[in-house]
Amino acid sequence: MDVKTMYLPTIEAVKDAAERLKDVAVKTPLSPNLNYSKAFKSNIYFKREDLQLVRSYKIRGAFNKISSLSPEDLQNGIVCASAGNHAQGVALSCKLKKIKGTIYMPTPTPVQKIEQVKMFGEEYTDIVLQGDTYDDAYNAAISECKRLNKTFIHPFNDEKVIEGQATIGLEILEQANFPVDYVFIPVGGGGLASGLSTVFKHLSPETKIIGVEPLGAPSMSESIKKQSLVELASIENFVDGAAVKKVGALTFPICDRNLDGMITVHEGKICQVILDLYNRDAVVVEPAGALSIAALHKFQDEIAGKNVVCVVSGSNNDITRTPEIKERALLYGNLKHYFIVKFPQRAGALREFVVDILGPTDDITHFEYTKKTNRVNGAAVVGVELRSPDDLHPLMTRMKKHNFFGDYLNDKPELFQFLV
Repeated sequence: MDVKTMYLPTIEAVKDAAERLKDVAVKTPLSPNLNYSKAFKSNIYFKREDLQLVRSYKIRGAFNKISSLSPEDLQNGIVCASAGNHAQGVALSCKLKKIKGTIYMPTPTPVQKIEQVKMFGEEYTDIVLQGDTYDDAYNAAISECKRLNKTFIHPFNDEKVIEGQATIGLEILEQANFPVDYVFIPVGGGGLASGLSTVFKHLSPETKIIGVEPLGAPSMSESIKKQSLVELASIENFVDGAAVKKVGALTFPICDRNLDGMITVHEGKICQVILDLYNRDAVVVEPAGALSIAALHKFQDEIAGKNVVCVVSGSNNDITRTPEIKERALLYGNLKHYFIVKFPQRAGALREFVVDILGPTDDITHFEYTKKTNRVNGAAVVGVELRSPDDLHPLMTRMKKHNFFGDYLNDKPELFQFLV
């Protein structure tokens, strides 16, 4: 896209958005984090957007967009499609503006998220569960807008939404009584990254802005690499607040121009950060909220001695996901391993495995076995949690020496997904 014709938010527009939001969005703290500062030998600050009323920054863009609509547009009503934070931001905006909104969500959306949207929107929002995926809900929402002349509130590909998210950049620069060397930003559709990066390029051009995506949904990374808007065929939805197949036509050229780096982070690393933040700092974040912090290890040498801001984008994490988060973190850290174990069909075989094969700190956390008749050996799927990654090789050596080893499942994803 020609730089002369591409949309870029102006500082004046962002300041106007900040004025609209002053009694709606919380001016969230810019808090130093001692644990990460010590670990990375730098000054790490968290911009705590997880402390917004709707527990994410999305209220900024949603309210700014809705506030810009004409009385006629407001009278006709607004529509959005979202299974998460954007829906909650739109719902609260509808209640505050006392206008009617319809929010389309995929049918499998967890009840907890649906209830949150109902709580924030009260009688001003109707929730429609449509289809199995976000795309199904999005298409139904667009259809209603066309049919009833309603206004669609896009989660990221909209000028007023971008300008609303950009107010985070103004706040960081107001709150920081020090030069900001790096800002790490989570990237989904690119609304936050394009808005915040523009503010910094105007007011603090020496600051390096790094965008961070989940490894399984690298839509902005691929678009920048190929210098054109890319739609991914499929994505990993675990980091649901930052997993999009295609970033915005407005946001892509801004991020391409402004970002000093665009990287991806493994979902397992994100899970480990979620657990660390909870255990060490009593901070609850959603997967997208941990993205910016999970990227720090890739810049360990560069950020030493620097002032670094990580935007913690949200905390809408469902507690029922905790077992999956722990599992992904252990797998990523090479501390959880699954095997097909061949057990001799005789009494005492399991005891032999526990006493002679497992190490003193190895722990069985998964066991599936059915005794078969007329078989010399019976296969079991066994999950073992280790104290250290270095314990894996000795464990496998003992299994093979005593003829218990059948197969190792961690590096066989298709078989792993089927059996575990």
